[in-house]
Order: sequence, then structure tokens, then C-alpha cells
Amino acid sequence: MAKKKKVGWIGLGKMGTPMAKNILKAGYPITVYNRTQEKTKEFADLGARVADSPTSLADGVDVIISMVSDDRALEAISMGPQGSFEGTKQGAIFIEMSTVSAVASARVAEQADKRGIKYLRAPVTGGVSHAEEGTLGVLASGPRDVYDECRGILDAMSQTSFYLGTREEGRIMKLVLNMQVGIISAMTGEALTFGEMGGVDWNQMIDIIGNSIVATPMIKFRAQLLKDRTFTPAFTAEQMAKDFDLILDTGKAMNAPMPITYAVRQLLGIMKAQGKGNNDFWEFLTLLEELGGLRT
Repeated sequence: MAKKKKVGWIGLGKMGTPMAKNILKAGYPITVYNRTQEKTKEFADLGARVADSPTSLADGVDVIISMVSDDRALEAISMGPQGSFEGTKQGAIFIEMSTVSAVASARVAEQADKRGIKYLRAPVTGGVSHAEEGTLGVLASGPRDVYDECRGILDAMSQTSFYLGTREEGRIMKLVLNMQVGIISAMTGEALTFGEMGGVDWNQMIDIIGNSIVATPMIKFRAQLLKDRTFTPAFTAEQMAKDFDLILDTGKAMNAPMPITYAVRQLLGIMKAQGKGNNDFWEFLTLLEELGGLRT
């Protein structure tokens, strides 16, 4: 049996923590780094090595994986003064799994290439529950041989894995999916508000939609939550707004037509202005009811 690669993990947030735990469960020796050191204690108790900087984390590992919040964090942990690239050996692999812009990712790719580091983009689909269960989806792009070499690591965290191309295709596909999630939620909220204003029974309306041609797995999953109006934050309006900004910036660079995306971003902006940025993005519904005079 081949010896398992030594993994360095950067970023122990809501997604990163369960993902890194699945790497541990799969038997990979792991070193972890997180800006807030308190979050590393659990991993130290599980036998992981704890690093005090991304640079020191890179020492002696074969693969570095990052799951961080945004472009700024990615550039800091990779190319910054204390970044992992300062300590990464030539021929090592950097797998970046966050939702970040293709522009920032391309800058990282350029620096990685100059240093002889193999760079795989691998953003994921799914939420915290999927991360905990190891059933995420991986959208990978970069060198095909690196993707093939790292399948064991990716499989420890995911149920499905797709290879999309040699550059930023994985990034773009992740934004495609997040765009659709945001638009579908806003469209559903608008349609339900319209039906509610027309006097249709709330629960019956949701049942009919869930059994119609417009039903999607996401709407079916949300059906009972919509009936109960349960909006426990799983993905916040603030997070979705960040992703829509990435989508719009990327679309602008490509001259892509994005009128619906712009409209949904405005709704997210209203939620943030109302102090609801930390609420679940599906509270589009409540906002639209307020705009329709159904709530105050």
C-alpha cells in the first residue's frame, strides 16, 4: 500500500473543520493552521500537528489544502509574508477549495508556477451537513495529473468529483451554481408572495410547486422549511452577497449579460441594509412579503 501524503490544512471555519476531520479519518497525517488558534485545539487532541503560521505549516507536507473566506484571505495564506508559499517545497501540491474569484485564483496560479508548486483549484458544492458527511461535490481544474494524483484526498471529503479543465473552469462552475441557487431562492420568494397576495393557501401552494414541472431538488428540500418559515442561518445573506459580487465582477470582465443577477444582488443589499446580513438568504421571502405589504 502506498504511503499516504502528508497534508497541511489551512482554514477551520464551518466548512473547513468537518472537511479536515474527514481527511484525518481517512488516515492522512495532517498539520492544521487557523488564524484563531482556539479552533485548532480539537485537532491537536485528535493527534494533528498545529502550525503557528501558513509558512511553518508548509514545512514537510506534500499537499496543502485551504478553505478560507475570500480573495484577501487566499492571497494572504498563499502569497503573503507569512504565506504557505514561503515554506512550500518545489513539487508540492496546493489544493484551494474556497469560493473565490477566478482573478485572484489566476494570480495564485502564476505565483505557484514560478515557485514550482502544483496548483489545483477544487471548490466544492454542498453545505455544512454535506461536509460533515463527506458527501460534498468537487469542481476541479488545473493539471489533470495532479487531479488524478489527489483523488484519494478529494474522495475522503466528497461523493462526486468533476474535472473541468486546466485553468479556472472549476471556479467559474462554482459561481454558475451559486448564481442559480441565489436566483432560484429569490424567484421562489417572489412567486410565493404573489400567490399569497392572491389568496392561495400557503401550504397547498408549496405542495403544488413541489410536485410540478418547476420543482427542483433544492425547492423540495426546502418545502417543509418554507411551510414552517424556518430560516435557521445555513448560508447567510452576507455570504451570498459576497458570492454575487464575485459573479458580477467575473461577468463584467467577460462582458456576460447578467440582468437577473444584478436584480437579486439588489435584494441582498436591501437585506444587509436592514441589518439582516447574518440571516439565511432564504429570508428573501420575508423581504418580498414586506415589499408587498403583507408584513410590517
